[in-house]
Amino acid sequence: MKFPSPSSAEAVIAVTGLSRRFGSKVALNDVSVFLPRGCVLGLVGENGAGKTTLIKHLLGLLRAESGIVRVFGRDPIADTVEVLGRIGYLSENRDLPAWMRVDELLRYTEGFYPNWDRNYAEQLRQQFALNTSQRVRALSQGQLAKLGLLLALAYRPELLLLDEPSSGLDPLVRRDILEAIIRSVAEEGRTVLFSSHLLDEVERVSDHLAMIHEGRVVFSGPLDQIKQSHRRLIIRFETAQSAPPRLEGALSISGCGREWKVVCGDVNGKIAACAANLGGVVVDDQIPTLDEIFVARAGKELVC
Repeated sequence: MKFPSPSSAEAVIAVTGLSRRFGSKVALNDVSVFLPRGCVLGLVGENGAGKTTLIKHLLGLLRAESGIVRVFGRDPIADTVEVLGRIGYLSENRDLPAWMRVDELLRYTEGFYPNWDRNYAEQLRQQFALNTSQRVRALSQGQLAKLGLLLALAYRPELLLLDEPSSGLDPLVRRDILEAIIRSVAEEGRTVLFSSHLLDEVERVSDHLAMIHEGRVVFSGPLDQIKQSHRRLIIRFETAQSAPPRLEGALSISGCGREWKVVCGDVNGKIAACAANLGGVVVDDQIPTLDEIFVARAGKELVC
């Protein structure tokens, strides 16, 4: 499923036909993703789907085996300094020098960025309750994530690449990090790629969405259009069904007996007509949640 893509001039990120293998494993298979300026792209997919591999290509850490990768219209391999100087990056691993104190790391990082905003950095430090005299090695996982986000935001980059920024963190820390990201986006109109398997977070932050499944892009486009193009139907049958009903076009079917839930991309009544032929009637028709769309598109079928 694809939606109209922005022109190259409008796209901060423009990936076309990107493929990548690691030995016999296909990590990315003909991936195309476009991110307009000022938008937040939620990149979703199960572990191993290819999200981090895509981000590494955007950072120039991996060279495209086939396809084209452009960030700000430039090749991140050929123009590494130009591209990286405009990107703020937070990795899932949070690789920060353990021996430094927080204040030392802030001063050290500031030296690399002429646009470093000390007032903004201090504001974020206070917001995240980070102790300047503490060693990085002594920080909790939540504090490390907050410090990493501070370092990514403080020089006010044009593009933020956030790879699972709240993975493994407790709900309160996830909330703090999410609020900081939302505030940064809302106040300054940043362009953000937000990779996460926590779909409620993606839905809250993003206005565009791309789903990768087994190295392929399943869909990519504005979030509201993606949701509007799917339906969650409750179908009730006259008699109990011993097996999932065969409904052409259904992405997933779950339930038992007389009542079944169907998630589909059908918006013109085909599923309803097919169900009627089997003695069923649609008793509820809603827009599914992002989680329901993800499960349906990932090919998982939940049947009791």
